[in-house]
Amino acid sequence: MKILIVDDEPLARSRLQNLLEALPDLTVVGEARNGRQALELVQQHQPDVVLLDIRMPGMDGMEAATHLNKLANPPAIIFTTAYDQYALQAFKSHAVDYLLKPIKQQQLQHALQAATRLTRAQLQSLAQLQEEHATTPQHISARVQGGVRLIPVNEVLYFLAEDKYVTVCYRGGEVLIEESLKSLEHKFADQFIRVHRNALVAQRYIKALRKDGQGRMLLCLQHGEKTLEVSRRHLPAIRQLIRSMAIAGG
Repeated sequence: MKILIVDDEPLARSRLQNLLEALPDLTVVGEARNGRQALELVQQHQPDVVLLDIRMPGMDGMEAATHLNKLANPPAIIFTTAYDQYALQAFKSHAVDYLLKPIKQQQLQHALQAATRLTRAQLQSLAQLQEEHATTPQHISARVQGGVRLIPVNEVLYFLAEDKYVTVCYRGGEVLIEESLKSLEHKFADQFIRVHRNALVAQRYIKALRKDGQGRMLLCLQHGEKTLEVSRRHLPAIRQLIRSMAIAGG
């Protein structure tokens, strides 16, 4: 069994390494300091199980688990945590496997023997738990050629719904994801604003609003030549936002 250790604390990683070395038929294929590095190492080493710390700077364990599950061959995940009792009850209610720090060797062995991949229902419960603890994902993940590409949310210009997919236009290009526009709007309500029934735009990249020759209102964005049409329904909110940004900018 191949194991990847993910924890931002070197001492915690070292302790897990020592515990695993005492167990038979296990190989530690790598150590990661955060969720982003974990995703890179999982794609590189294809571990069977990831021991994943929840509270880490940057990308936390719950966000990392969501991205990892989009891989063509996702690993089993066991969370390691010193989380509060409320969160642990939520984990238990959805059968999400976890180990409470400080981790005991016998508990670790039992967890590894029972490790399974996360189900869709478990991932949904993690997303809800993440919201309740006021943490917003910092990355969007897209499946690409069997792997996963991470796009920092602060680099996304807009989301555009087309058929059953959503195009993510960001400063480095475009990718398709399967998440709904409604879900994205809810998740990033403080950063994106709806301009049309099929489009969400990053507030930070809004540059100007203009009318074209056909009388349509178009939104101009920084770092991009494309303009997006603003529907009549959403026009008042966009105008108010632009006024607020102008006032804030002096």
